[in-house]
Amino acid sequence: MKLPRLVFLALFLFPLPALAETEVFSLGGAVEAALERNFQVASARAGRQAAAAGTNASRSAFGPVFRTSYGLERRQRDLSPLGAAQDRDMASWTVSLTQNVFAGFADLSALQRAALAEESAEAGIAKARIDLANLVQEHFFSYLRAKQEVISARDSLERLRSQLASSRAFHAVGVSPRLDVLQAEVDVSTAESALLVAENSLETEKARLNTLLVLPGGAEVDYVGDFVFTPFTLTLEECLERAWRHRPDLLMAEKAVAIAGMDERLARSAFFPRIDAQAAWSTYGDEWSASGSLTRPVRFSEWSVGVFAEWTFFEWGRTWFLTQQARHTRAKVRAEADNLRQEILFAVRERILALREAAQRIRVAGKAVEQATEAYRMADARYRSHVGTMTDVLDAQSKLSSAEASLAGAKADYSIALSRICSAMGQINATLSAL
Repeated sequence: MKLPRLVFLALFLFPLPALAETEVFSLGGAVEAALERNFQVASARAGRQAAAAGTNASRSAFGPVFRTSYGLERRQRDLSPLGAAQDRDMASWTVSLTQNVFAGFADLSALQRAALAEESAEAGIAKARIDLANLVQEHFFSYLRAKQEVISARDSLERLRSQLASSRAFHAVGVSPRLDVLQAEVDVSTAESALLVAENSLETEKARLNTLLVLPGGAEVDYVGDFVFTPFTLTLEECLERAWRHRPDLLMAEKAVAIAGMDERLARSAFFPRIDAQAAWSTYGDEWSASGSLTRPVRFSEWSVGVFAEWTFFEWGRTWFLTQQARHTRAKVRAEADNLRQEILFAVRERILALREAAQRIRVAGKAVEQATEAYRMADARYRSHVGTMTDVLDAQSKLSSAEASLAGAKADYSIALSRICSAMGQINATLSAL
C-alpha cells in the first residue's frame, strides 16, 4: 500500500519531461520556413552585402587620397675638410593629398562593374529563393507519394494476409491445395519487403525536408497536405513571356555580359596616361619631432603643389593581349547568355508537356484503380465461393496495388510539374494555386 505513495512522491520531486510537441507543416508553411531559415538564401544575401561593399569601395576611388609618412634614419656626414665623418640622426614627416584627374576611365569602369555585380548578386538572391522553393515543393510531394505508397503497401499486405488465412483454412479442410498456401506465403513475404522499402523512402524524404527547413535531427515533425491539381491554362507564349520577365538567372547572364564589357574597358584603360594632382607638406630635423636642427633652426619645412602624369608606352604587348583576352571573354559570356535563353525555351516546353502528360495519367490511373478494385472484389468473392483460384486473387491483388501506385505517382508528378513550371517562369508560388 505504500508503493503508490512513493511513486507519487518521486513524480512530484522528479517530474517526467514534457513530451515534445509535433510541429506540423503544410506545403506553404514548409516553403516559407525554408525561405526564412535555409543557409543557401543566407549565403546569397551575404553575397549581396559583399557586392554592395565592393560598390562603395569602387566609389571611393573618385575622392582624394590623404597620406602621411614619418621616417627616422641615421646618416653619415663629412663635417671637416680632412674628411672626418660623424653619424647623425635625421627625422622627416610628410603629409600629402592626391586627387586623380584622369586614369583612362579605369575608375569609372570599375565603379560600373561593381554596380553590375551588385545587381547580379541581388538577382542571385531571387534565384536562390526560387530554386529552394522548387526543391522543397518537389520533396514535399515526394514525401506525400511515399506516404501514399506506405498506405498502399500496408493495405496490400493486409489483403494478402487475409488471403493467406483463407488459403490455410481451405487447405485445412481439404478444399484447396498446399500450392495455394505456398503462393500466398510468398506474396505476403514480398509485400512485407515492399512495405519496408516504402517506409524507408518515407523516412528519407522526411529527413531531406528537415534538412531543407534547417530542423534539428531529433525534431518531431509532420508534413500534411494533399497533391495539388490546379488547372493549368497558360499557353506556351504566356509562359515564355513570364520567363523572359522574371527569370533571375537570365538577368544574371545579361549582367555577366555587361561586366565582361566593363572588364574590356578596364583592360583598354592602360593605353591612356594617368594624371594626378598633388599637394604636400614636409618637415625634417635631427630630433624625433622633425622640427629643424642646429645648422637649420628655421625654414626646415616646405610645401609643394603639382600635377604629375605617368604614361607607359611599351610592355611587350601586355596591354594589347589583356584587351584581346577580355574581348574574347565577353564573346564567350554572350554566347552562354544566348544558350541560356535556348535552354529556358526548352525547359518551359518540356515542363508544359510533362504537366499535360501527368494530367492525362491521373485520369487513366483513376479509372484503372476503380476497375482493379472491382476485379479484386470479384476474384476474392469467386475464390471464397470455390469458383475461382488463388492465382486469380493474387493476380487481381497485384494489379490493384500497381494501379494504386500509378495513381499516386501520377498525382505526385502533376504536382511536381506545377512546381517546376513555376520555377521555369521565375516565380515562387508557395501553395501552387491560381497560376
